[in-house]
Parts: sequence; structure tokens; C-alpha cells
Amino acid sequence: MNRKLLQVYQAQPSHDGDGVKINRIAGAQMHAVLDPFLMIDEINSDSAADYMGGFPEHPHRGFETITYMKAGRMRHRDHMGNEGVIGPGDVQWMTAGRGVLHSEMPEQEQGLMHGFQLWLNLPAVDKLKPAAYRDIRSAEIACTRDKQEGEVRVIAGEVTIEDQLLSGRLPVMTTRPLLADVSVSAGKEMVLDVGEYERVLVFVYAGESTELNTRQLGVYGSGAALTLRAGEAGFEALVLSGEPLREPIAQYGPFVMNHPEETEQAIRDYQQGKLLVSSPG
Repeated sequence: MNRKLLQVYQAQPSHDGDGVKINRIAGAQMHAVLDPFLMIDEINSDSAADYMGGFPEHPHRGFETITYMKAGRMRHRDHMGNEGVIGPGDVQWMTAGRGVLHSEMPEQEQGLMHGFQLWLNLPAVDKLKPAAYRDIRSAEIACTRDKQEGEVRVIAGEVTIEDQLLSGRLPVMTTRPLLADVSVSAGKEMVLDVGEYERVLVFVYAGESTELNTRQLGVYGSGAALTLRAGEAGFEALVLSGEPLREPIAQYGPFVMNHPEETEQAIRDYQQGKLLVSSPG
């Protein structure tokens, strides 16, 4: 049985960092829908004024950030001494855990900047684990083209297409995240086996499918296969899933904990310079 489209959500224009224009799907009303993800942000502009402010140093605690670039270049720095530039097709996967101070600044002054940042929640038992960081270069990402001239890139998790299994480069995590980037040619269809996830999210970021328009998120229910059909112009989309945590969420900006008192502690720790200390207190 094919997975059926159950709900559709529209990304909303917003700002973050130092005035960076983004398209966002997030908020408390979306927590249950996105679980275990927390947020999907897209930057997509060829006007430097929309992105040059970047994201100056800021804290995180309690979740993971995934930055995936389609066009343009961003420089990342963190308090652990990690620094590097990610460009088209590259991914930065950062586990904030106990705490991290992090900046993301454009490594260009003109041209197209197109990329995504996703926030992936951590289970309560892992929220204060040590921070970690990994760059995944475009050439490392499993990729294939199907007989219908479509393309699949698997960043995390596993996807089977036309009897070919594609696996991401990351170790198995509690949330078993799936993150794939797909393109489907005009008038064609793509059939993916993504495993036994309860639901699958499809965020169309270019073109349109027969069910979703640009910047719409579709929630697909359980089933054996995810069938995606393109409209007249074809489309490109992120395909997401994971094991729902179904834990309470208490979020204040870049701090995502389970209970309000834990979030308040995170704020105090940051204000008192204790966010990065290896043990609470």
C-alpha cells in the first residue's frame, strides 16, 4: 500500500540571525507533526542583502542542527575549535547536547545562497551529552539516478529505489533520522522505500508535485512505498522522517529541553558562562 498524503502545511516567510530572510516551518503547533524534527528553515535568495548579516555567535542546547547547502558557501565556527566552509551539496551535522556556541556566516558577498537548516530533537537522556560536530562533503553522500531521470541523495538513514539501497554516512541514532534530497523530472514519478516509519515528511522547495506546491510540507502516512509524481515542470524536495520521541518540549529560542525549569536553567547557565561546563551546576 502506498503512503497517502494526510496533511499539508505552508512555509512562512520570516527572519533570523542578523536579518536573514528565511522560509520557515516551525512553532509549538508543529512539534507533534515534525517529531523528532523541530524546525525546517530555508534560505533562498540571490540578493546579498537578504543573507549577508548571517548568524553571528549564538548558543544552543538540547538538540542537533543540520545545515545542508544547495548553492553558495557558509563558514561555520564553534567554541570547540571547529571551523570550516560548506558549499554546494555539503552538510554540517552538529550535536549541541550540553551546549555549544556557534556562528554561521556567508563566505560570499554576491550570488545565490540556497540552503536549509533543520533542527532535530534529542531524547531527554541525551540532552546534556557532550557537543559534537561533523562535516559531510558532497562527494561522500550516497547518490543515484533512476530510470525516470530522477535523482536521490541520502544524507541520513536508508532509502531503497529500484532495488538499490542507499545509506547515509552517519551512525544509527536514537531518533533514526532520515534525510534525503530528491528531484523528479517533469511528468515522471519516483517510488521510494524508506522503511517502517509511521509517517514521512516531504518538503517541496522547487517546482511542484501532483500533490504539493513549492514550499509546502506534506505529511504522508504509513505504507510500503512513497510514490512522488511530478507536475509539468518537475520538482525538488527534502524527504524526512524519524522515530517520534513523544516527549514534552519546553523551548526558548535556541534552548530545547523537556520542562520549563530545564530551559530556565539553560538560560541561567548561558548568562553565567556555564552553558559549556561538562556537568550541571
